[in-house]
Order: sequence, then structure tokens, then C-alpha cells
Amino acid sequence: MEKRTPAEAFPPGDFIREELAARGWTQEHLAAKMNRPPKTVGRIINGHSIITRGMALELAAAFGTTAQYWMNLEAAWKLSKPDRKAPRTVGERRNDQ
Repeated sequence: MEKRTPAEAFPPGDFIREELAARGWTQEHLAAKMNRPPKTVGRIINGHSIITRGMALELAAAFGTTAQYWMNLEAAWKLSKPDRKAPRTVGERRNDQ
């Protein structure tokens, strides 16, 4: 079986930062569109907060995308990070067992 190289995953905040730049928006502008404090938007952009269902809905409305798009970015980012407790293959025991 051919070994596959997974696609590189990026934090969702990187995508938000790129969207802001492409649209000429500031974090404060996005926060106002989402009716959120700028600090909340900044925490997501800087990777200190995750994108929740509610946040995904608000980002979708602000950017004209879908909530699924933002949830997929969050899930892809989480899954790309190694988890020392997760088994690497089927049937392998976790480290804490």
C-alpha cells in the first residue's frame, strides 16, 4: 500500500487573517459584524480559542460562507495535532492503559 502524505493543516485563525486582508477588514470590523468583542475575534485568530458551532455560524454570516466550512477547518486543525493518548493503529493500546 502506498504511504500517503497528509495535507498540511492550518489553524482556522490563519484563514480568518487571510480573509480579513483580502477584504481590507480589520479584526474590529469583523468583531462588529459578528456582534462580538474584538478580544474574542483576536483570541480565535491567534489560536487561543476554538471555533464553536455558534462562532462558525457567525463567521459564515460575516464572510458569506457556510458554518460547515469553519467547523471543517477547526476539525482538520485539531486532527492534525498529535495526540499521545490516541492509538496509532487499530488494536494498539493507548499510553495510559
